[in-house]
Amino acid sequence: MPERFTAKEREDWLKGLRGVTLGSDAFFPFRDNIDRAYKSGVKYIVQPGGSVREDSVIGACNQYGMVMCLTGVRLFHH
Repeated sequence: MPERFTAKEREDWLKGLRGVTLGSDAFFPFRDNIDRAYKSGVKYIVQPGGSVREDSVIGACNQYGMVMCLTGVRLFHH
């Protein structure tokens, strides 16, 4: 098992992430998901869409210059 990162190593590693793609089988209901993704270097998001707060989520992506693709397909079922 590899040794855990120190807090500084983790911070440096996260700062270096760029161009990450995030895919989800569910919609993003709140803007804070996008805020967190941006901090982790996410540039592209693929999700089915359909949240009642989608305008806020899309607005956050636009603010950060992120690309979001709404597939309209949800493969997960409860």
